Amino acid sequence: MEASSMSGRVLNGSAPAPKFRHMSERVFPDGGLSLTPALSRWERENRWRRLLRSWRRLLHGGWLRCSLSQRERAGVRENGTHILEGSALFTPERARNPATSHYERHGCLAVLVSLWILSCLLLSGFLSSSHAATPPKPPTAKELEQSIQRGLDFLLTHQNKDGSWGSAHKTKDLNIFAPVPGAHRAFRSGVTALCVEALIETGVAEKNPEAKRVLDRGETWLLEHLPKLRRADSIAIYNVWGHAYGIEALAAMYRRETTDEKRRQRIKDVILTQIDLLRRYESVDGGWGYYDFRIGAQRPATDSISFVGATVLIALYEAKQIGVAVPDDMTKRAIAAINRQRKNDHSYLYGEYLKNRPMRPINRAGGSLGRSQACNLALRLWGDKTITDQVLTDWLDRLVKRNGWLSIGRKRPVPHEAWFQVAGYFFYYGHYYASMCIEQLDRKPAKPYREHLAGILLPLQEKDGSWWDYPLYDYHQPYGTAFALMSLARCREPARR
Repeated sequence: MEASSMSGRVLNGSAPAPKFRHMSERVFPDGGLSLTPALSRWERENRWRRLLRSWRRLLHGGWLRCSLSQRERAGVRENGTHILEGSALFTPERARNPATSHYERHGCLAVLVSLWILSCLLLSGFLSSSHAATPPKPPTAKELEQSIQRGLDFLLTHQNKDGSWGSAHKTKDLNIFAPVPGAHRAFRSGVTALCVEALIETGVAEKNPEAKRVLDRGETWLLEHLPKLRRADSIAIYNVWGHAYGIEALAAMYRRETTDEKRRQRIKDVILTQIDLLRRYESVDGGWGYYDFRIGAQRPATDSISFVGATVLIALYEAKQIGVAVPDDMTKRAIAAINRQRKNDHSYLYGEYLKNRPMRPINRAGGSLGRSQACNLALRLWGDKTITDQVLTDWLDRLVKRNGWLSIGRKRPVPHEAWFQVAGYFFYYGHYYASMCIEQLDRKPAKPYREHLAGILLPLQEKDGSWWDYPLYDYHQPYGTAFALMSLARCREPARR
């Protein structure tokens, strides 16, 4: 704190006191200091605004800002002793000073009201935590099928002429980093793969001739374009999403094709090309990420991102189930990378670059709600015996009871701006893998989770039949709808798979 000039004002007959350009203290909520958050004369005179700011800062946690009036700054030091140290703020000498007691009284009032409100909130949270969260009302079988049909109608009417879904046509003031044209080829490949898989998972092509034609065009596009997919540049490696979801869709296509052996072999060959590309773009430490800000080498130096590795491992497991050879060394490195990011409660770091900051909000349970489902499932599918039914149900319970943490981030245009640094695009992603975790349970314990999941997703359907969680050019509605449809297909009684 530096003095900019000397004031000519004399207080109580004392020598001219120093006038400070700015005097502010950052104090802990329970430190016993005056919490007067005014930053200007108008704010100091507006008591309600001051109280509101005090309350808001207190609820946001941590440190509060205390700014003093000009007259208080002039008397901030008496006999060389800082009057704001500990309880010295409320000394009799301080209270007798009419120039300061007015602000202190109202500052203390703001704190008391703020603490009372916070205590009420904490008490209500404690009481509510002692009871099970009220689950969303499960839809009837008819309502579920009607919702699925509306989502399918959206996909059927929004396919591109070449058979793909999504485009770069819709932009906003804040667009995600996407070098052209490679990033958009990756987005379109991943989104198209999800839409194709959704049409297969829901079984609509078996009943609707138009849906079958749409699905055939989508499958043809994937078989032609997936082998050509590469990274956008030395930084953006979004293509790993296209490879992973491409493998999932191709495995579903293989199971659907039961008569044409030549076509089945072609599908397997394309899967092998995707596995080869995943090996090429694997991180040097194992696993996969979608950015390489370090070197930009041919073999990415990116840190492994937990949920990207989980997405790829689940896709590779699907390939293995149809008889495709999956490299053991690559899967072992990916599993090891996820385990390095696993915490004791089965929450997972966002990426391995945060290993020295495990308690950052994004790495806590609330920040991991959208990726623990995928990571737990990936480890379980690949033989990890520690991922028991209890672990799956614990995290399914968290997803249902704490769904608001994910929902707050839904539709926000800036990634990671919500509580726990949750990004909007985790919402339907997390619920999709939750539906796959439900499939791992026996029929009886799985039933309430299917009902909860359907109860969460149905009210979020848009008027046009789509679902979306993050504005991403013109890809968000197709991928959100595909995720939601595959999740709801697994909510049917009994589950399809």
